[in-house]
Formats: sequence, structure tokens, C-alpha cells
Amino acid sequence: MTDPVKIGQRLSNLRGNRTLKEVANAVGISVSALAMYETGKRVPRDEIKVMLARYFNTSVEALFFTD
Repeated sequence: MTDPVKIGQRLSNLRGNRTLKEVANAVGISVSALAMYETGKRVPRDEIKVMLARYFNTSVEALFFTD
């Protein structure tokens, strides 16, 4: 598995100009959870990985398991 900081950077890059609140609301998670994912402090549970990948129109593998 890729390290949490790299996952966080990938999520942050995909979010682009959208706010944390906008993405969190669309995915159904809290702003604080998304912020923790983006800073590498937490890695999302599997079902949230799927929701984030769908939101960003990518695969779970590409988002969380590639270097």
C-alpha cells in the first residue's frame, strides 16, 4: 500500500479548486475526516475509498494503491 502522505497528496490534487466541504458533502463524510485523509493522518475505510474513487472518476487502485 502507498504511504498515507502520498494518498493525501493525490486526494488534495484531485480536489483542485473545490472546497473540503464541497467534496466531503458530495461523498458523505465529514470535512474533518477528508482533511485528515489529505494530510496523511488517516486512511479511509474501504467503503469510503470506493466513494472517493467514484467521486473523482478513478479507480480505487489508482487512487490508493499505486506509487
